Amino acid sequence: MNTLETSLVIGFGAFAAGFIGSLTGLGGGVVIVPLLTLALGVDMHYAIGASLIAVIATSSGAAAAYVREGFSNLRIGIFLELAATIGALGAALLATHVSTTVLAIVFGLVLIYSAYLSTRSHAKPANGATPNRLADRLRLNASYPTSQGIIHYRVQGVLSGFGLMFVAGTLSGLRESARA
Repeated sequence: MNTLETSLVIGFGAFAAGFIGSLTGLGGGVVIVPLLTLALGVDMHYAIGASLIAVIATSSGAAAAYVREGFSNLRIGIFLELAATIGALGAALLATHVSTTVLAIVFGLVLIYSAYLSTRSHAKPANGATPNRLADRLRLNASYPTSQGIIHYRVQGVLSGFGLMFVAGTLSGLRESARA
């Protein structure tokens, strides 16, 4: 494959990763890493590094736009990022004691469960949701702008959200450790 063909494949892959990532909320690495490793024969470590840089760049750009428009709740973002970071640090420690096969099986099961959850319809909570004391204490409740005006919301499931992000960070850390 010559330089032009390689550049076109990478360009198409980057476009597909951005498109799929923005539609599904998945990281572009779901597309980028297999493309680089399977289609172009790039070493897995380099593909993961390239994917992480691309995801950081696109996520930062999108986050800036959402924050500027008032759609992002920074307090929730920081709260959930803390859980994911703690999980990833725990995964780095755990990965030294768990086989790659077990990690791959756990990661696959979580992906299947995640796919199942995304196919279910979600009931919209009532505006009069009961207050969550932890959300109140951490001041996570907020609002966002719409064409009809400002919509206020109350955060629910604070501990379950923290737990899910901890698991997500742990699995992400385990996945990356298994690839290394």
